[in-house]
This record gives sequence, C-alpha cells and structure tokens, in this order.
Amino acid sequence: MSYQHAHYGQLVRVVPGLLDVAQSAQSRELLVQAYRITSSLLVKLGEAGLAWLAADRAMTAPGDDSFLAAAAAISVGQALRASNRDPLALAALLPAANHVLPPSTSYGDQEVCGTSGDRTAPKPLDHEGQEGLRGQGEHRGSAVGGTLLVQAALAAAGCGEHRRTDELIDRAAAIAASLRGYDDTHRTSFGPVAVELARGLVSAQRGDAAEALRRHSAVVRREGWRRLPAEYRGAYLVDVARAYLQLGDVRGAARALVDADSVAPAEVRCRPLARTVIADVARAQPAPAGVARLATLVGLTR
Repeated sequence: MSYQHAHYGQLVRVVPGLLDVAQSAQSRELLVQAYRITSSLLVKLGEAGLAWLAADRAMTAPGDDSFLAAAAAISVGQALRASNRDPLALAALLPAANHVLPPSTSYGDQEVCGTSGDRTAPKPLDHEGQEGLRGQGEHRGSAVGGTLLVQAALAAAGCGEHRRTDELIDRAAAIAASLRGYDDTHRTSFGPVAVELARGLVSAQRGDAAEALRRHSAVVRREGWRRLPAEYRGAYLVDVARAYLQLGDVRGAARALVDADSVAPAEVRCRPLARTVIADVARAQPAPAGVARLATLVGLTR
C-alpha cells in the first residue's frame, strides 16, 4: 500500500528490513512480493540496473509456483524496459504470460523483435478460453497474464513492431473484459482501464501524441480511473505531460504535471524522468506558475 500510494521516501527506509524479514519468513510469496516492491521502487528512482537485479532475485524465489514466477516476470519486464532493453523484455514477458493463460488466450512467443521464426497469430478469446479461466479458478492468473501482455505490448512498441503491439493489447483487452470481480493478490491493477491507458501510451510511443491525448480525455472520465492506485495514475499523468510536449503544448504539459503532483507528489518530485519533464516545461517563457513551483521544489531553480 505504501508503494501504491507513492510513499517512496518511506519505502527507501523500510525496504532493507523488509527484505531481511521476507528472507527469514520462509514464504515464497512474501519473498517474491518483497523483491517486486524493491524492483519497482528502484525503477521509480532511476536505478534500472539494480531494479533488474531485484527482479532477477524475485524470479529465483517461486520454486515450482508458476503464478509467482509469472508475477516476478512482470518486474523483470519492467526493469528491462526501464533499461531500454525492449527485445529482452519481450522475450521474458511472453513465455511467462503463456504459462499462466489458457492455450486459447496465450500468445506465440517464437519471434521476438524482428528475429526469425514462425509466429502463430493469436486466436480470439472464445467461450472455451473464458471457461478455462473460471474452471481453473485462476482469476489471479488472468490478472497477472493480462499485465504481462500489456507490458509485452509496450516492449513491442519499443521495438517498433506496431502490428504485434496491437495484437498483444487486443489480447489483453479481451482478458480484461472477461474479468468479473477478482482478488488482485499480486497488485497488478489490471483491468479494462489499464488496457486503455496502455493504448494511449503506445500511441505516444509511435509519435501520435494527438491520438494519445484523445484517448486520455476519454479514459479519465471512466469510473475505473479513480480506482487505480495513486502511483499508477501519477506515473501515467507524467507520460501524458510528455505527450503534450510532443505537440508543443506547454500549458497542457504543465496541467498534467500539476495533476500528477496532486495525485502522487513523490511520483513527480522523486523520479528522474519526471524531473526531466519538469525541466522541459520550465524552460518556457514565462514558465507556467504550477511548474515553476515544482521546478523550485525539486531543486531545478533557486
């Protein structure tokens, strides 16, 4: 909950003790969650290399529990993406998704970022696939698998594989639509709104900021938007600010940053990525008042 509320300063202080306790508890699930939190925090702080190391430790903890291994793979993919290693992220994410999703909802992983191979196109989610999810009692597998597909789509976008990106997001959307209430034990926040946010991020990655902002305007009106953790919304709004900058809309970018700061202050004030966006907006003359204040708070101006 501290992570989801973006209390990063508090987490920096408690993570070493958390890892010690988790290692001595002899609980695979607690250890995986502790390493995942550590990895996610390090990504936020711009320490992608250490984040990958923590995620790799998470991968060694699950033993033969495929769901815990898949949850750990989410962190591996995020850390690799933060290191601009999208091909490796895609190679890690797709097999993990296929391990927890039924065959009719999995995605061929033979071809990664332009490498040779015979990739089978995904089949639409059908009645049998939905029954498989319910029959196996694996709503948690659906959430984890859907999150892996979303992360894989973002990695594919980073590789410039537009068709594959769309296929992966469509598959994730079908899984999200099949969920009818579940216990998100791995704190994925997966669901229809998360998929729509990913569609907007992909549009921005392709250089279509106008489409990204059109999707943004629609998705923030949905009920599920406010149910997302503060960390999730804050991080997304920083990306929205970047999309505004693509269009040269400095005031729009400033509004997004101020909104992000109101939702999750540490997301804006602690992350190197956010500081870069603040600096870009603050260069405007005159700098928007809200961003001028943020620039002072993070030490960019005196």
